[in-house]
Amino acid sequence: MEKKRIVVKIGSSSLTNAKGELDYFKFHEHIGAIARLKQQGHDVLLVSSGAVAAGFRKLGYSSRPVTLKGKQAAAAVGQSVLIQAYMSAFEQFGMIAAQVLLTRSDFSKKERYKNAYATFSELLDRSVIPIINENDTVSISELTFGDNDMLSALVSGLVHADQLIILTDINGLYDANPAKNPRAKRLDHIHEITDEMLGFADGAGSKVGTGGMQSKLLAARTALNFGVKTFIGTGYDTHKLLHILEGDGDGTYVEHDALKIVNTSKQWISLAEANGKLFVDEGAKEALCTQGRSLLAIGVCAIEGSFNKGDVIEVYYNKQLLGRGETSFTSDDIRSMIGKRSDKPILHRDQWVQF
Repeated sequence: MEKKRIVVKIGSSSLTNAKGELDYFKFHEHIGAIARLKQQGHDVLLVSSGAVAAGFRKLGYSSRPVTLKGKQAAAAVGQSVLIQAYMSAFEQFGMIAAQVLLTRSDFSKKERYKNAYATFSELLDRSVIPIINENDTVSISELTFGDNDMLSALVSGLVHADQLIILTDINGLYDANPAKNPRAKRLDHIHEITDEMLGFADGAGSKVGTGGMQSKLLAARTALNFGVKTFIGTGYDTHKLLHILEGDGDGTYVEHDALKIVNTSKQWISLAEANGKLFVDEGAKEALCTQGRSLLAIGVCAIEGSFNKGDVIEVYYNKQLLGRGETSFTSDDIRSMIGKRSDKPILHRDQWVQF
């Protein structure tokens, strides 16, 4: 099998028992499955939930805490339990694992995004298995990725993965709730995530997890936009990940033939917070969206906001959002250039992401 780069996301429900504690039978089955991927020569990154679930009982909670401070305290205890278990288990296969904790700003800040990419590249070059989670203990708002499903999608884009595998306790997406409708049909292959799909996937997840099927579809849609195929489902024994790669997984495959690889710089642009807006004429719209050209000052009609060179700004034609890019000038510079001829692009096509 051709060498691939694979991001595996394991949810809390796939790691814990009914009491919310680590289930070591499930845990070691996952380890064995990942080890088989490594033994086949694949690069593997693991996004693992379970820190809060693994830690809350050790703090004396009778159930998963609902307050921010309770979750962060449980994560602080549980994360160390989880990573120690992972490192010890992978050592049995002669493999090295590394802990990587990320926050939302690692994806929205340009230098941090590049640093994260460089770190992952070095770890993978040295055949290390990165074990990734959100840095819950220092997050200033509650679980800022929403859940680890979205984190896994962002990581898969960052490292230019060939496949994102989201393991859960539900074997894929159905056209209705299978627990309520015995006629519900599983969708084995889908090529896009529609609003209708998000609607019938709405519902609560496991009592020890934060994300249901809807969050997994949102993650799959994000990964697809980055050019990454996604599998959502379940599996048993240590061959399950190999079966998924071979197309025999017990779940739903989200993929299409026109996937494009999005470079690291453009990924950051699509994720960063926009600091201003430009409004352009029809000619500039055609140049950006149809002709693959850069944006020149002569095509700019108006500007909104205050920003610096290197900031990300949005571009509109009337009320239509065309995309966003990294500006080569400050807002004050652009105001003085509006409608004038200049060979220097305000937004270079290599720093432009079309929506």
